Amino acid sequence: MKFEYSAGAFVYRKRASSIELLLLKRKGSDAYDLPKGHIEKGENAVQAAVREIKEETGLDATFLPYFQTSTHYIFTRKKVRISKSVKFFISRAQSNKVTISNEHKGYTWCGIDKAAALLKYKDLLGILTPVKDYIGRYEAIQKLNNEYTQLPRAVETWELSKNFVPGEGPLNPDIMLIGQAPGANEDIQRRPFVGRSGQLLDRLLKETKINRKNVYITSVVQFFPFKNREPSKDEVTLCKPFIERQISIIKPRYIVLLGRIAARAILEEDSVSENRGRIIEKNGIRHIITLHPSAVLRFPKNESILKNDLSMLAEELKKDKKENVNIIKDHGPVA
Repeated sequence: MKFEYSAGAFVYRKRASSIELLLLKRKGSDAYDLPKGHIEKGENAVQAAVREIKEETGLDATFLPYFQTSTHYIFTRKKVRISKSVKFFISRAQSNKVTISNEHKGYTWCGIDKAAALLKYKDLLGILTPVKDYIGRYEAIQKLNNEYTQLPRAVETWELSKNFVPGEGPLNPDIMLIGQAPGANEDIQRRPFVGRSGQLLDRLLKETKINRKNVYITSVVQFFPFKNREPSKDEVTLCKPFIERQISIIKPRYIVLLGRIAARAILEEDSVSENRGRIIEKNGIRHIITLHPSAVLRFPKNESILKNDLSMLAEELKKDKKENVNIIKDHGPVA
């Protein structure tokens, strides 16, 4: 059996309130397909996908962060069985000007539901739903972040930094971590949990075999309270609708509430010590209340508490984790 590896992308554009995918029609075929092609020697999948998009559509590719999916199928070419693996990304088109390659005879922009009717290959149909879901989440988070960024202008008594620190991570995670507010390093870098608390958190996540790249990390208040003070009740109240919208968009399986401020904002619980070590379910999401890493930095003996709570989370994930493997053995048009 021969093995082949390719890469490509779902290229989309936003038109008013609708999302449209770019589909290509190759010469010698009536079936629509996506921009994709072989990963050449010396390339990785991202590089190959960028090159293929440019060659086949004339568009410059910028991929949505944290998203990658793949398909695998087996087919026969000239009596040779071929095992084909294709990695797919999502690219948001920055231009409507499409210039197709000589390999193609046409293209179309269409809604995702229509794309499901035009795409005839089973492997592509199998991943169209999660792609649609991720695009929807990405656009919703972008809209929310744009609105949240404007909050300081709307409040006359604003006493926080005006630098917005967006949440970070995949938009379809099992785990969402919520802290209280950014610190000074976060304010400078515009990224959550990159200071001393973040470094401690990274180490404990690694030790408990939780990959930070698979976790969405944010805070109740996403603007730095100067002098590292706690955000006030009024500030939490102002920001609470935004964290609630983030949760509704992300839809995690687990939320880890780091510290009292987060526990109070999300679950109306004031005591970390009385509620940690157990799972609290609300609105179909399992919540774990634990210490904020900054509390461990102040009192290092508490490190075992935070680590134990993260270990409990890791064990829970093992129990109910379901692998999402998309393997299509027979590649060809849908009957």
